[in-house]
Amino acid sequence: MPFQPTFQPENYQELVSKLEFPVSQVVSENAKKALLSFFFNFKYIEAAGGIVESEKGGLYIKRHGKWDIPKGKMEKGEGSKETAIREIEEECGLIGKLEVQRKLLNTYHVYEMREKSFLKKTHWYLLSFEGESTVKAQEEEGITEVVWNQNKKLVKCKRTLFLQ
Repeated sequence: MPFQPTFQPENYQELVSKLEFPVSQVVSENAKKALLSFFFNFKYIEAAGGIVESEKGGLYIKRHGKWDIPKGKMEKGEGSKETAIREIEEECGLIGKLEVQRKLLNTYHVYEMREKSFLKKTHWYLLSFEGESTVKAQEEEGITEVVWNQNKKLVKCKRTLFLQ
């Protein structure tokens, strides 16, 4: 008996509206073809950033009212390590030596903006910093605060990083 889908979404919004959380399952005879078909109309974006550590603590930004880790979009011809360093320096106004220590992981997420769907891959790194302790928020990117924080720690729980 051939596979008979019970639901064939036209777009990301329609699929998400039908999913039942916390448990959902998407089934397909050809998962790769189904995934490529689903993401066909998505704009693909790559970004990079990371966790910056120094003797001053961990580096955090407040963007659009929420605490975050600095990151940003890759430019044409730029590698992910170079993007991570450039974006962190730009968003935080760092003056000194920012160096990638190791790759942490890649994450993917989808989002909607101005009635368009995006698939974003982010390359995450652990970086070290030596230099001036002064920081400056890149306000044109919606960043209102940049802090070195000794009190916040990153905790890994079920493949997700949480700030404590």
